[in-house]
Amino acid sequence: MAQADMPETPESMQKKIEETRERVRLEYDPENSGRYERVDVQRLLEDDGFVAGYLESKRCVVGDAVKMIDESLQWRKELRVNDITEDSLQRSFLEAGMHYFRGYDKEGHKLFWFRLKIQAKDGRTLQEKKRYLAFWLERFVRHEPDSLLTTVFDMSESGLGNVDMDFLRFLINCFQVYYPRLLAKIIIFELPWIMNAAWKIVKSWLGPDAIDKLKFVSRSDVQTYIEVEQLPLHMGGTDAFEYSYPPLPEDDFQPSMSESPGQEEADEQEPRLRTVHHECVSVLLSAPTCHVCLAEEGDGDSASRARPARRPTTTFTGSLLRLSPAWELCFGQSESDRRCVILLENITKNPVTYKVRTTAPDKYRVKPSSGVLELGSSMEIMVSLHGVSQASPRDRFLVMAAEMEKGVAGDNQDLAQFWKEIPKTQVMEHRLQCQVLQGVKPAHIQTNNHHTDLTNGAGGQQDTHTMLLKLLAGSRRLEQKVDRCLWTENVLIVLVTVLTAILSCCLFTQHTGLGLF
Repeated sequence: MAQADMPETPESMQKKIEETRERVRLEYDPENSGRYERVDVQRLLEDDGFVAGYLESKRCVVGDAVKMIDESLQWRKELRVNDITEDSLQRSFLEAGMHYFRGYDKEGHKLFWFRLKIQAKDGRTLQEKKRYLAFWLERFVRHEPDSLLTTVFDMSESGLGNVDMDFLRFLINCFQVYYPRLLAKIIIFELPWIMNAAWKIVKSWLGPDAIDKLKFVSRSDVQTYIEVEQLPLHMGGTDAFEYSYPPLPEDDFQPSMSESPGQEEADEQEPRLRTVHHECVSVLLSAPTCHVCLAEEGDGDSASRARPARRPTTTFTGSLLRLSPAWELCFGQSESDRRCVILLENITKNPVTYKVRTTAPDKYRVKPSSGVLELGSSMEIMVSLHGVSQASPRDRFLVMAAEMEKGVAGDNQDLAQFWKEIPKTQVMEHRLQCQVLQGVKPAHIQTNNHHTDLTNGAGGQQDTHTMLLKLLAGSRRLEQKVDRCLWTENVLIVLVTVLTAILSCCLFTQHTGLGLF
């Protein structure tokens, strides 16, 4: 057991991954037995991260990981997880919005909202509710692989009638068995006292690691984990978002600054990196590093060449493009760390059009943010922080690509029309996270020098705006507390008046009775 608790080296972890695969082959024969879905078998045999997730959740004990993999893959086949689509779900669930993604916590983890007041215990719909939850979790895993979720149980205005213990047990199994590397923490907002007994039962189902991830919060301390601008109004936040369907709420990816009005002249003044033909590109398939031979640039940007941008070191291969880096862009404080390169390479036999979007278009410049890659060609895209902006773990980038027919013009007007008409099923999407290098304070953390913050131009104005929003939220909470106090005072006055009247009646009756006697 002591050996299982020791940290694994990359070499020993790789050996355990191969050992786990071999054990699964020997015990369950996944390729021929029909025990699992073919797409899950392929992932098991090819995706090291998929196997590593089960190993890590079982403290690298191979036998336990094999049992968990078998249980998980059987569940996926039984529920037909790979076949669940938006159209196959019961529309009333989508319209109610019991689950949805929106915003990030302070650590940059996506928020998965669970509105308990919408749920009602009904055994007839349990299977459909399971499919509905699996749909959202699969959606997240496919869009943001290797990312973590923070699940927020919003229990305001809920009661015992909203507690479905069977569904909660399924939810726990999802995070402990079916998606073992997905959960960052569980935030339980305003647990009613009448539901304490139910939650003690739920807590008994959790392992020690999951219990450590439980955070019980109220309106007064929920901002310990989530910024005020990411919280809905009833939690004391400033986000006025209201769920509605259709469509499903998507990640808030927007055009970058280089696509905004008024930026065209500035873009023309700065040299763009030219498309490089495939003869100048050498991709080492045996290692995750791309070596690129760049075309010569003009002499107008010597300062940029003196401070090269951060180079990608990992590669992701999609259906249309080979993309570097694979999962994240790293930003820091130094001048060179404020710029990153995204390398795109066309791996199809036709031209591919692309565009890059971000959740923070006011902070980043992406140049070029869209274009066309011819057969075998590559493109370097520069992503740089604008002005005094600072990167945040909540920031995300979306690379979209679609295959075009040969001979189609690549001017901006035709491309805009092309993107409007192409079906979403034909668009390759790949998301990149933002990593803030150690020693760099994320944008959402306040600095101690308030005078410097207020005199830093746009950055200072943004901090001042955030402080004002927090003050307004605090003021609203104070007003609500005062209203509750006034209401309590009025109730007490009424009670005292009633008691006084009753006492007076009793005394009068007693006095009258004695007089008659």
